[in-house]
Amino acid sequence: MAPRTKEELLSYGVMDPAMVDALARFPVRDPQPSDPYYGDENPHSRFRHHRAATLREKHHLRYIPGPIRDQVSEEDRKIVIRDGAEIMVRIYRPVEKPARGSPLIVMYHEGGFSMGDISDEETNCRLFSRDLGAVCVNVDYRLAPEYPFPTWVNDSWDALQWAAKNAESLGADPSLGFIVGGGSAGGNISAVLSHIARDEKLNPPLTGQYLCVPVIIGFTPPSLISPLYRQEYLSHPDITTNIDPVLRVDSGAQWAEALHGLLKAPWTDPRITPFLYGGMENGHRDLPPAYFQVCGIDPLRDEGLIYERVLREEVGIKTRLDLYKGFGHYFWTNWPQLEQSRQFVEDTREGVKWLLEQKQ
Repeated sequence: MAPRTKEELLSYGVMDPAMVDALARFPVRDPQPSDPYYGDENPHSRFRHHRAATLREKHHLRYIPGPIRDQVSEEDRKIVIRDGAEIMVRIYRPVEKPARGSPLIVMYHEGGFSMGDISDEETNCRLFSRDLGAVCVNVDYRLAPEYPFPTWVNDSWDALQWAAKNAESLGADPSLGFIVGGGSAGGNISAVLSHIARDEKLNPPLTGQYLCVPVIIGFTPPSLISPLYRQEYLSHPDITTNIDPVLRVDSGAQWAEALHGLLKAPWTDPRITPFLYGGMENGHRDLPPAYFQVCGIDPLRDEGLIYERVLREEVGIKTRLDLYKGFGHYFWTNWPQLEQSRQFVEDTREGVKWLLEQKQ
């Protein structure tokens, strides 16, 4: 497949009329004096609370707005990780266990490694458990800046190993499928863990990776990208003005400041920039099949598109891609009332189902 043309890539970034209308009718609101966190003097803390509050305001509109106890059970557990601390995981199981057994899916939430919680992935976990018969483990990894890099990687890897070791007691059969997944930062974590699991020979091995609007190249300056991919790297905000209403990254320098200041992460480490695994001894070879969801006006768009093509064309990994032209980063949770948001969630289910079918 030839690289996408400049014209094709730029066409993906023209905002869809439904997105234009949603922004006009339901704009992304700034903190208000009535918000309890309005007076918080820490800008990151204020934004973290504001993000959580505005998403909670829309939970009732989500595809699955709350627990479905007659179909999916939910259990919270604390697990001990390498430094002796405990993190929480939430386990989702189908109430009526499938006759052939349940695959295992481990999910990691979004939030730029410094915000978010397991509520961000609960719709997917309920969906996978109800419709695909899966046992899902939703991981509440620790966040920066309180816990800087590589804490979230270590927490996530420890939780994945715990899930693998305890699959049988959780009611899962990884031989039917063992998938790691997440969106944005969670997609980054999933891509990183797919490489670590390969290199550390996780047993049982992963059979699929779900990469939703993932951070793969991490807004690496275009000048540092190989000429092989540079012409396809147009969504970077240093090249194309970012109009995404949710992921408001105006420049590569802005991300670099967050990376070094807030997260304490070096962009040269593949555990934060998983595209860099391609230059290491094992490259991207022998990874499990990957399902991508990519959004047209998302500044991360071309990171996902490039990585999907690299996996498929350069190392022969099976991939599936759904592209949402004219829609932005996490539009389906910020405007869940849109028909396109419902379609996105249904595509998610079908894409993860496809991952499970690759194992079969």
